[in-house]
Amino acid sequence: MGTGIRGLLIDLDGTLYHGGIMIPGADELVRMLQREGLRYLFVTNNSSASPEVVAERLRGMGIPARPDDVVTSAQGAAAYLAEQMPGANVHVIGEAGLREAIQEAGLNLETDQPDVVVQGIDRELTYDKLAAAAAHIRSGARYILTNPDRLLPSEHGLIPGAGSISAMLQASSGVQPVVIGKPSTILMDVALKRLGLAPEETWVVGDNPATDIAAGLAAGCLSVLVLTGLATGDNYKELLAAANCEADVVIDTLPQLQEYIGNQLAQQRQRR
Repeated sequence: MGTGIRGLLIDLDGTLYHGGIMIPGADELVRMLQREGLRYLFVTNNSSASPEVVAERLRGMGIPARPDDVVTSAQGAAAYLAEQMPGANVHVIGEAGLREAIQEAGLNLETDQPDVVVQGIDRELTYDKLAAAAAHIRSGARYILTNPDRLLPSEHGLIPGAGSISAMLQASSGVQPVVIGKPSTILMDVALKRLGLAPEETWVVGDNPATDIAAGLAAGCLSVLVLTGLATGDNYKELLAAANCEADVVIDTLPQLQEYIGNQLAQQRQRR
């Protein structure tokens, strides 16, 4: 990696934790970034929880985190809509984090005559909710999808994600959504803007080639694949090939990532 590092966009689930359990070294990695004065944000495709809830969850595992450190696909969707359609009426299929983000962006929650349908994960999904959203989209409402993840890890194994709900909505409306979350550049652009850094100064760190690494590539960032979650030593080459992308660096563990960053920073200081 020839370009200097000034900031990181770090995935969460599978990268820093599994479910409610911290991946070894995640706490020390974040503390090291703080000591070195590197900017960082936690970027998640999860649209269900607010940044406050995500930060509290991280702190509960021992990982230092503030709400301002978190960028969710719900925030990305809200920022995108506030710019494209300020003051729009929005019909939401989703959970509290998505509804809160929509309202905080100055958009209106509207169920009868929306300008746009925004859909994320909804673990209280009903047939009536799906039917209403599909009818709005067929009637001309724009369709925004927070993230394309078809499966989500849970304590009971993999469960249907926002992408699986979207498959039903696309089939019943005949409309493909604008996708906000990784691998789309929309969420990455929101995160880079908040970070205040250029893509070439920023590393994207994650465990999923199809979302994290593909998003880094699309945004012009450097990418680090960590073999701590979805990608493992056994399958990462196959996953990268399926995602049609290459990671700049592949690292086994978070302590090794911390060491790698330290070495890169030492080289940068020498070059100065």
